[in-house]
Amino acid sequence: MSVRSGPLAQIRVVEMVGVGPGPFAAMWLADMGADVIRIDRPGQRWNQTRKDVLNRSRRSIALDLKRPEGLAVALQLIETADVLLEGYRPGVMERLGLGPQICLSRNPRLVYGRVTGWGQTGPRANEAGHDLNYIATGGILSTIGTETGGPVPPLNLIGDFGGGGMLLIAGVLAALVERSTSGKGQVVDAAMAEGATMLASMIWAYHGKGLWNRAREANLFDGGAPFYRCYRCKDGGWVALAAIEPEFWHVFLERCRIDDQLLRDNQRNKALWPQLRERLTEIFLTRDRDEWAAMTADTDSCLTPVLDFDEALRESHAVARGMFVEVEGMPQPAPAPRFSRTAGAVASPPTMVGEHSREILSEIGFSAAEIDRLEQAGITAGLQVGSIVHDKGPLG
Repeated sequence: MSVRSGPLAQIRVVEMVGVGPGPFAAMWLADMGADVIRIDRPGQRWNQTRKDVLNRSRRSIALDLKRPEGLAVALQLIETADVLLEGYRPGVMERLGLGPQICLSRNPRLVYGRVTGWGQTGPRANEAGHDLNYIATGGILSTIGTETGGPVPPLNLIGDFGGGGMLLIAGVLAALVERSTSGKGQVVDAAMAEGATMLASMIWAYHGKGLWNRAREANLFDGGAPFYRCYRCKDGGWVALAAIEPEFWHVFLERCRIDDQLLRDNQRNKALWPQLRERLTEIFLTRDRDEWAAMTADTDSCLTPVLDFDEALRESHAVARGMFVEVEGMPQPAPAPRFSRTAGAVASPPTMVGEHSREILSEIGFSAAEIDRLEQAGITAGLQVGSIVHDKGPLG
């Protein structure tokens, strides 16, 4: 195994293969230097691609967990780990023989991280669901969209990766800190529905104070405010205006040469917001997107162009900061946050199923002859040369 750097370089993580928030959390921990080993399934037809960014920076071992020898190998590997990550429905790991009780009895210092949609308990615990469902039941989705068009799916960032993946990361790190004093591991139960709801804490505060209108496009952060929304430009492009503070609002008006007393004097007059939005809609249609961006560049106007992914790669600040990296020809977000001494890094391109099976088995004490026998019996498998590589993922 290559020498790893980063703040988590002394941590080993075992990741059960999955989709969404679990792989995201594993990717982040690996970027921060952790030795992350993903347990895949022999013959698995997805994750066979070098372009799946969520699978970068870690190793893969393929094991048949439905056979006793495969389960025994998994438990032997888990004994060497600091963290276990799994994202199956409640009860699946227990049925496999890898539930918290068994794993913690074998490794009392293990932080057992679990991420599900609804949590390990409760009436919905065993229901299927996706990001959109989790943010719908928590009230979040009702606030996102247009006044007349209804709620709009905000990609799958809030529930899957913010509420699920980031919450799992935070829980695992907190448990590792606690372990440093107690010497004991524990189970982290991260639910996407709960994490997404927690992300909306500030909006809940507005709601509690009676400052949040249930109607969409009627509030400060939902596009209702004329100074916090997106506008279409003459060329069909869009700009994002977020001049919330009065001083930034006036910089915006000045730099864009908008001499309009109604706009200048009524930023906070909610009764006039529809009229101000209509006026700005007309104004922004008079110039192209990049013209507006040039007029407000290097100022506190809080106006930026809405860029697509290809444009984002070339944006000057992103380039200066190195916000994106290219790994084997694949552009992708760079590890974040940044550290002054122990910088994270992309350790390797996305790994293929079973790519490191022999290496990992050797590390945990198996001889070459024993590894050969496990391969011949189909208990484990290495990377299959010439295997089909595709990008469809588990849903095909």
